[in-house]
Amino acid sequence: MSVEEVKRIDEQGLAAWNSHNIDAFIALCADTIVWYDVNLPQPIKGKEGVRQYMQGWMTAFPDLKVRRKTTVAGEDTVAVELEFEGTHRGPLQGPPGMPAIQATGKRIKNQGAYFGRIRNGKIVEFSAHPDAAGLMMQLGVVPAMAR
Repeated sequence: MSVEEVKRIDEQGLAAWNSHNIDAFIALCADTIVWYDVNLPQPIKGKEGVRQYMQGWMTAFPDLKVRRKTTVAGEDTVAVELEFEGTHRGPLQGPPGMPAIQATGKRIKNQGAYFGRIRNGKIVEFSAHPDAAGLMMQLGVVPAMAR
């Protein structure tokens, strides 16, 4: 694939997140996608798992918006540094076995990064690295650390 094609798929994926169009994002994924989130003990496998992951974020932050800061793309890989913000209006599901964090009504602005691998025009692997500690501090779940 060309770097331009990788960037185009990434742009479509980011647009799907910002418009909360889960189906549009899922259409970019391979049936066998493997999704890693550094805050989860096991990878998510398959489109239905990705759908549930995205729905969790959209439920917790119905006004969620993502803004790219930096992008590095290659022939089958993209790496993005980003900021995301929204208002915590619904339950935020954490790792399996942990209770959901009920809506706080707090506005968050956080950061993270992701890495995607694309083959034959589809996302086959995705690795999300949101700043969970920063998010928990902004939600008031854990105390802010003194600097």
